[in-house]
Amino acid sequence: MAVSVSVQCLGLITLAAILLQTIAVAVSFMYFNRVLSTMQQSFSRSSVSCLINADLHSEFEDPASENKKSDPCWQVTQQLHHHIEKKIADRFQKEISTAMSNKLTGMLPVLSPSVRGVPLPKVAAHVTGVVSSTERPAAESSRSSRGYLGERIRVWQGQRGLSFLQNMELREGELLVPRAGLYYIYAQTYFRLPSSGELEGDAKDEEGTELVQYIYKKMSSYTVPILLMKSSRSVCWPRGQEPGLFSLHQAGSAFLQPADRLFITVSNASTMEMDGRASYFGAFLVG
Repeated sequence: MAVSVSVQCLGLITLAAILLQTIAVAVSFMYFNRVLSTMQQSFSRSSVSCLINADLHSEFEDPASENKKSDPCWQVTQQLHHHIEKKIADRFQKEISTAMSNKLTGMLPVLSPSVRGVPLPKVAAHVTGVVSSTERPAAESSRSSRGYLGERIRVWQGQRGLSFLQNMELREGELLVPRAGLYYIYAQTYFRLPSSGELEGDAKDEEGTELVQYIYKKMSSYTVPILLMKSSRSVCWPRGQEPGLFSLHQAGSAFLQPADRLFITVSNASTMEMDGRASYFGAFLVG
């Protein structure tokens, strides 16, 4: 009988101990959970207050801000500031790059067809001077029997170096127009005038000369070429030992029909420098 009472008391004591331990764990959990929640709220309020009250520009400008570098709030706001600046700069750079790429798409003849990602117009040509060419047109002091002024340049490079032909043909120095439309046409010619010591005969007594560049259009329905553009420059013969270097450049737009031909004539063709980067002409369809 006594043994039965002792076992029952031991069971009650054990049950009470387990119950007390469970209550203690539950109270401890609730306490620490409340403390953790309070700390999170406090940290959140302090972080928001840190961001709201931060004045990064004044801190960067104020020499006394060196003392704030150890402040965690200052470190957080500085990192956030740099992160925002980087994101804005990356986006701005991307937009600028896209805009410049679109702008450069229409800048001919600066771009070569070898540049990837920059499509050429559907109809375009850029032909350059041929350095090795010895062919020179016959001199003409006035309008020739063929109906144009100046000395015609019959040799251009259309397939090598900076030159290219995009749905256009080059025939005996003429660009053949394949399609009707508004074309942008340009030309540049480069001249090397000899110095006074290199001049011969009556040329030594002349004070200067006039350089002229013409852009002509030849139509199949009209026998006489039509002058589209003209550029001129009066220059003096170089008096020193060095030659005189001059260039003429002109550009404009004209409406052309299929089978029209474009060609260039100049005065003083014998003094031209046919370097491909100095003497060239071309056209491309714009509408």
